[in-house]
Amino acid sequence: MSYRMIAERDNEKVKVERQSSLVIVAKARVFASAGWQVVITDEEGKSYAPAEFDRLLAA
Repeated sequence: MSYRMIAERDNEKVKVERQSSLVIVAKARVFASAGWQVVITDEEGKSYAPAEFDRLLAA
């Protein structure tokens, strides 16, 4: 399964795609802790906000 992270802050946007939920969640948490607005989207198109990242790790 593929996961896509989009992080936005001011006029910047970062997009990352990874196969591992563990890696994408770790990267997303780093961005979120630095003040970025972060969303992870799974292969089915479901989006996860930072408060829901643990659900990706349980899958």
